[in-house]
Amino acid sequence: MNWKQVYTSWIENVHLDEELKEALANIKADEKQLEDCFYKNLEFGTGGMRGEIGPGTNRMNLYTIRKASKGFADYIAAAGEEAKTQGVVIAYDSRHKSPEFAMEAAKTLATEGIKTYVFDELRPTPELSFAVRQLGAFGGIVITASHNPPEYNGYKVYGPDGGQLPPKEADELVGYVNAVENELELSVKEERELKSAGLIEMVGASIDEAYNEKLKTILLNPSLAQEIGPELKVVFTPLHGTANKPVRKALETIGYTNVTVIAEQELPDPNFSTVKSPNPEEKAAFEYAVNKGKEIDADLLIATDPDADRLGIAVKDSSGEYALLTGNQTGAILLHYLLSQKKEQGVLPENGVVLKTIVTSEIGAEIARSFGLHVVDTLTGFKFIGEKIKQYEQTGEYEFQFGYEESYGYLIGSFARDKDAVQAAVLAVEVCAYYKKQGMTLYEALHQIFETYGFYQEGLKSLTLKGKEGSEQIQHILATFRNEPPKEIAGLKVSVLEDYTLGTRQFVESGKVEDIELPKSNVLKYVLEDGSWFCLRPSGTEPKVKFYFGVVTKDEQASANQLDEVQKAVMNQVEEVINRVNA
Repeated sequence: MNWKQVYTSWIENVHLDEELKEALANIKADEKQLEDCFYKNLEFGTGGMRGEIGPGTNRMNLYTIRKASKGFADYIAAAGEEAKTQGVVIAYDSRHKSPEFAMEAAKTLATEGIKTYVFDELRPTPELSFAVRQLGAFGGIVITASHNPPEYNGYKVYGPDGGQLPPKEADELVGYVNAVENELELSVKEERELKSAGLIEMVGASIDEAYNEKLKTILLNPSLAQEIGPELKVVFTPLHGTANKPVRKALETIGYTNVTVIAEQELPDPNFSTVKSPNPEEKAAFEYAVNKGKEIDADLLIATDPDADRLGIAVKDSSGEYALLTGNQTGAILLHYLLSQKKEQGVLPENGVVLKTIVTSEIGAEIARSFGLHVVDTLTGFKFIGEKIKQYEQTGEYEFQFGYEESYGYLIGSFARDKDAVQAAVLAVEVCAYYKKQGMTLYEALHQIFETYGFYQEGLKSLTLKGKEGSEQIQHILATFRNEPPKEIAGLKVSVLEDYTLGTRQFVESGKVEDIELPKSNVLKYVLEDGSWFCLRPSGTEPKVKFYFGVVTKDEQASANQLDEVQKAVMNQVEEVINRVNA
């Protein structure tokens, strides 16, 4: 069927949800908007699905939730009765429709005879990951769109190990979801009936307590809380999301009580009304925290995104102003602290491993290797880090020490299997206390690391290209860089081409080609003759193509200049490609 036929099938359905029926009536004269709602099915990919809330097959609504959940139910049923009994844990964030979508997913699964555990109120994504493991469930679902704009929501699926499904299992699940032909024909039983039958069970406090106990295990110097805790001033903002209670509870339990929470951003707000974007990667998200920090002379500012899997921190720089650290910089500080303290305490394993993604700074690899640890790169997406943790647990080849990605995601303790901003917040506070005891700020600690390992600087540029035309433009940009690769960038020759779709690494000068032992992915990475690099990757969750950059020199200003030149040169080539498409 074409999109108009699908649209007609929706408006003619007598059982269509009244709210969605009204939404369609409001846009019936806007053919372009209607087409965008119906021209395709909202893609259920290897990480689940994410999209704008609204009517249509290309939107997040109760019918697309039912379709995804029916596919997941069929996937579970294929694993056998024990999998159905183990069941699924469901959590949700503070977004519009999150509680409703969570219960709709639960009802769909429970209607198929699958036990479901639903959190009694919003919870962080990492706690869902922990809960799957704690309850011995077969899987998990989180209703979240992370730090996307307020009009978005999403649906992420987790496996028995608490990690997002790896490619093989994810592909199987996608097949089951795509096999559900008509989401409008799916019916579910009433919530009350399913609860009475024991198929839907609400959970909460006991999981919170178990998770909070586990958070204590990541500390390396717990006595610092008593020594420095009362004088360490921390400002915390959950940016209207799920981290408010768990972060405060964790810090209070450990002994860090001098924590000021931003009142205007403390409570859940699906509109994220105090920020343009609830993203701790962006300086603007720290506006309230910076103002409060200046007022009380805080040592550390921390912010979490709505589902609490990403953490941003800001610290005083050499001028006394608060500087937002990048995800790579925060990762370097946390990693160096972890490894140096473990070595000092004699608990650093010889077969320790640090996991990072291919677009994460190489400074982490340098730090890890300096402590004699192994470093393993994964594709972008924390599910690949979770997959490696599971693999090494089974084989005993390596002992997991730390996993992170440049986009502000970190994991210290493997009791969760997704990036965990609550863990990262706890460790960041301890690290800040450690350096405060030595009379140093975290900014000074970072520069000490740079002086040792080199001045690594990274950048990220994004192009948002919405709709069908935007999707085609993104594909054209990738195709052009793949088929007509640049030979030179900012006066530097391209020395290595990595194509993760083909799974090949080509050395330009020698012509040598070697295999990349990673799953196939539509990613291109180019290494320049001086070690600088850039990478192109379409976002899996937003209508964006992302460009990552990395440089290193022995001088801070030289690195900044080099980064600027490489970024400009690459983005100029991208602009030329877009202009050719639009001509």
